[in-house]
Amino acid sequence: MSSMYHGLSRLDQLVKVCLHQEGPDKPFASVFGRLRPPNPVLIKNITHQDVIDKLDELSQTMARDENEDGPADAGMTFLGQFVDHDITMDATSALGTRIDPATIVNVRSPALDLDCVYGAGPEASPHLYGKDDADHYLMFGTAHNEKDLARTSAEKALIGDPRNDENIIVSQIQGMFIRLHNTLMSKIDEGGGMAEEICECAHGGLEAHVWHDYVHPKLKNFEEVRRFIRLHYQWCVWNEFLPSFVDQACLDRAMATDVFSWNAPVMPVEFSGAAYRFGHATTQAGYKLTADGDQDHLFKFLGFGKRPVAADMDMGMFFAMKDGPSVQKARPVGPGLGRTLLELPFVKDEIELSDIEITMTLAQSKNLALRNMIRDRYTYQLASGQQMAAFLGEEEVAVPDVLKQAGFAKTPLWFYCLQEAEQHGNGKLTGVGGLIVASVFANLLKRDKTTYLHHHHFKPWKGFGGQPSVLAGMMAYVEEHWSDSNHREALKSG
Repeated sequence: MSSMYHGLSRLDQLVKVCLHQEGPDKPFASVFGRLRPPNPVLIKNITHQDVIDKLDELSQTMARDENEDGPADAGMTFLGQFVDHDITMDATSALGTRIDPATIVNVRSPALDLDCVYGAGPEASPHLYGKDDADHYLMFGTAHNEKDLARTSAEKALIGDPRNDENIIVSQIQGMFIRLHNTLMSKIDEGGGMAEEICECAHGGLEAHVWHDYVHPKLKNFEEVRRFIRLHYQWCVWNEFLPSFVDQACLDRAMATDVFSWNAPVMPVEFSGAAYRFGHATTQAGYKLTADGDQDHLFKFLGFGKRPVAADMDMGMFFAMKDGPSVQKARPVGPGLGRTLLELPFVKDEIELSDIEITMTLAQSKNLALRNMIRDRYTYQLASGQQMAAFLGEEEVAVPDVLKQAGFAKTPLWFYCLQEAEQHGNGKLTGVGGLIVASVFANLLKRDKTTYLHHHHFKPWKGFGGQPSVLAGMMAYVEEHWSDSNHREALKSG
C-alpha cells in the first residue's frame, strides 16, 4: 500500500482522486460562485425602504392558513432539507450584509456523500462513532429514547451536521441513515451472502487499485457499507426526490447536456440562495407524526434537544409505504407558504441592513419569505428571474402585480421560480428554477466519479424492494432489521 496521508484513509479521497486524476492534496471546490453577474438594487424615484416595504407586501400575498396537497410526499420536503445540509453550509454570510459569493466558504463538501451523517469518518470524526468492536458504528440512541440521536450531556446531537437536529422530522431522517449504517455494518461483520452483495456493489465502478491505495484494510468493511449506502442515497436523490419537485423535462435536459458551461461554479449562489429554497413553499402549516396523533403546527416540531418517545414519528406518515397509513403530502411548489413561515417564532432580533442604513421591523425580520427576498436583493444581489430566463432561453414570467404597480421591472429569483412552478409546472419547478436545480445535481453526480452514475451496472439492492420507492424500502429494511443490529446498547449516549 502506498503511504497514507494523516486523516485521509477514507473513501472521501476517492472523489479528489477521480475528479483531478492526482493525489489527495488538491481539494474539491470549496466556495460558492455565480452563474450570472451581480444585479444590484437600482434606486430610481423610490427609496430602499420602499423596496423593502413592497417586497414585504408581496410576501404577505403568499400566506396560507390551510394545508394544500401537491404531488410529493410530505417527507420529501424534509429530505430536501437533509440533502441541502449534505451539500451546502454557508457559515459566514449574514443577512443584511452584502457579500461576494466567491468568498463564502462552503463548509460542507459539495458532493452527495452523506458527510452530514459520517462526518470525516471514524479517524477524523471519532466522536460520532463507538469504541472497541463498535468503532465503525455510528453513535445512536439515548437512555431516554432509543430512537433519538445520540447526545452530549448538554443535549447537543452527536451528528455530522448540527442543523439536522433543528426539527424532529429531519432529525429522524438523519436517524434513519444512522440506523441503516449500523444495521448493514452488522450484516457485513457477520459475513455471508448479504455481506458479499454489499461488497460487490460497493466496489463497482472503481478500479481495484483505488481501494488498495486509499482504503486502509481496517476500514474496508466500513467503507464498503458507506459507499453502498451512498450509492443508494444518490440514486434516490436523482430518481425519487428530485422528480417529486422538478419537471422531468428539466431533469432529462440537465442529465443529457451541460446547461451551464463546464466552468460554472459547482455550487452557484443562484441555487443555494434562491432556486433550491423552493422547499419553503412546500412546507405545510401543520403535520401529524402518527396516524392516531393530533395535527400540530410546524413549530411544535422544533429540535435541538432530547426527543421524547411521544415525538417519534411513523415514517409512513411522511413517505408512502406498502400497507402503511395514508401518507401526508407536501404543498405544491408555488407562491404559497404556510403562514407559520411568515411568523418565525425563534427570531427575536430586528435585522439591520447596514449597507443601506435601514432596520427592518421585528415582524419583517420574522418573515421567512421576506428574508429570502432581502437576501436575494441585498446580500447576494442575484440575477432576477427575467435575467435568468433570457440567459437560459426560457419564456419569461410576468412581474407580479404588487411589484409591477410600484414600478418594478424584474422579479426576485426565488419568487420567480415559484411563479413558474404555479403557472407552467403543475406544482413542480420548471423553466429557470427547474433547470438551475436539476443542473446543479446533475453536475454533482457527473463530476464525482464515485457516484452511481459511474457505476454502470448499478441497480438498487433487492433488499430495498417491495415498497413504492427505494427510499421507502430503505426505511422498511431498517424497521425490520434494526432490532437485530450489533452494539445497540454500547452506542447509546447517557
